[in-house]
Amino acid sequence: MPNRLLLDTLPELKQIEFIIESNRSLLRSQVLAHVPYQNQLFPIHAISLGTENSKAPCITFVGGVHGLERIGSQVLIGFLETLLGRMQWELSIQQMLETVQINFIPLVNPVGVAQHWRSNGNHVDLMRNAPVESQEKTAFLVGGQRLSKHIPWFRGTKNQLEVESQAVTDFIRSNVFQSPFSLVLDCHSGFGLHDRLWFPYAKSKLKPIHHIGEVYHLRELLFQTYPHLSYVFEPQAKHYLCHGDLWDYLYDESLKTETVFLPLTLEMGSWRWVKKNPIQLLKALGLFHPMKPHRVKRVLRSHLILMDFLMRATASYKNWLNDGKSLSMEQKATQLWYDN
Repeated sequence: MPNRLLLDTLPELKQIEFIIESNRSLLRSQVLAHVPYQNQLFPIHAISLGTENSKAPCITFVGGVHGLERIGSQVLIGFLETLLGRMQWELSIQQMLETVQINFIPLVNPVGVAQHWRSNGNHVDLMRNAPVESQEKTAFLVGGQRLSKHIPWFRGTKNQLEVESQAVTDFIRSNVFQSPFSLVLDCHSGFGLHDRLWFPYAKSKLKPIHHIGEVYHLRELLFQTYPHLSYVFEPQAKHYLCHGDLWDYLYDESLKTETVFLPLTLEMGSWRWVKKNPIQLLKALGLFHPMKPHRVKRVLRSHLILMDFLMRATASYKNWLNDGKSLSMEQKATQLWYDN
């Protein structure tokens, strides 16, 4: 029986490596780790654009954390290709990259993507793997469990990060926490009919993050700039609580540094893809991927505005973060997201 983990099962990895080789003069790249599985090693690539000044603002785009949700990797690869094309002729992009760093980790879980698994090769859910516990009761199993690796949402060994989780954590610590301001956009799919932007905490419905005013300010800026965007912008815990969320863990770590670190999760609402094409549920990726080629293209286009906005908001953070409004917005944020 042929090994399913041949490179042909990972077109996203092929595309990432082709981009790296074809654009050496425009980008910097590194392999964060090699993931061992069935006598093969699968690389986790990080790609950086812009300034190398560690004190510059930075934004990091992350995808492919859950192997079934490969559309997240494809969205990021598409945006990266767009940026590389614009860098060669667009003056405003060239000028912005002199003062901002843009990072991509587009395929965190290559084994999961190759195998069409949510988990990694050890059957660990990478978004339940971090050493952080929910402060309130989570949903049974869904919130993370250590009963068995054969049940979804397995957290792995206590206080032991998987190779993939450790790679992302080390990269954020080394390349992001030195920045005075940083954003993360982690691209997922599979929840609901609407596209959502989630922020920490996933561990508490009652406790807002320290930078709740800054998050609300960013939300207001997004919808003032693009009033016709239809993202639902809210804390993840508004829908479910879980243990081991990687962004909860890294956000809490960031509070020990001088950075303002705002990790966001883009949860692309895949149920509407199923609603339009129920037969795709017969396929492994059916609940999490658009499947139809024209829908894939539509999704790749639909989030370009959001990613471009976040990139520019990062580069211009001094113009809005320090305007004195974030503090006054804490009360509005609390009323919107926590009073009920």
